[in-house]
Amino acid sequence: MDAMEFFQNSAGRWKSSRVTHHLAFKRSEPGESEIVVETLTADDPEIIELCQMHEVDPSLSVGGSRVRWLGTMAWDKEGEENHEGQTVFAIVPDVDNPRQGRLLRERGYAEIMPVIGRFHLDEEEGLVLTTDYETMSSTERFWFSGSNMRMRTSTVKRFGGFSTASYCVESRIDADAESVFTENESVAPQLTSVLGW
Repeated sequence: MDAMEFFQNSAGRWKSSRVTHHLAFKRSEPGESEIVVETLTADDPEIIELCQMHEVDPSLSVGGSRVRWLGTMAWDKEGEENHEGQTVFAIVPDVDNPRQGRLLRERGYAEIMPVIGRFHLDEEEGLVLTTDYETMSSTERFWFSGSNMRMRTSTVKRFGGFSTASYCVESRIDADAESVFTENESVAPQLTSVLGW
């Protein structure tokens, strides 16, 4: 399997249940999300634009995804929290190894800004994503336990000691990228995973 095949396997609508551990506070917070993942081909205008934004030759990309999500967390204050958003990312494999390379994003996980991370597929076909920011770093690992079940672990280490760790179980609702989202729904930036969900 290469990286694009991994992301193609993620296409569809998913229900995600997660627990985030706030290590400094020694507390855990549950949450849920609905996620829609759409596969984008290498010649998609959004992929080309994203490559150009990062000054990467678009011909090096093999494609990517558009991800939308809508979620809740246990500590949310009514009317004050918004866990809704979307992002696009492009896969740029290393020339000599399609199982590793760069992941271009229009927004990051720990900081809401365009960012380039590194990915690799490990020996168990898990996808590992690592991103370094100005003030923190994040690492995520995704893997499938079946065609309709995916797991994810993530850690965010902020320089200065504050860290969080999350564990997610994601089940596919259906294989089509249709959902309860509408074209006119607003999206707002917030803390999400490397891939936006």
